[in-house]
Amino acid sequence: MNVYQCCDKIRELYSLIGSGDQGFIPEAIGCALKALNDIAGDESLAEDVRDKAAFAAANLLISNFED
Repeated sequence: MNVYQCCDKIRELYSLIGSGDQGFIPEAIGCALKALNDIAGDESLAEDVRDKAAFAAANLLISNFED
């Protein structure tokens, strides 16, 4: 996936980070895992949304993340 395939909200933040108007987080995988964990653990969200977040997080942990 590239930035042009992402939703408007992601493309907007991508542009802001690239321009220096929004902070860059060097530990991007950890940031993504935290966000996905928050979504997966939020019982107010639909179960299918939580399942997608949990699946994505588990795959990130297996494929890319190092403590």
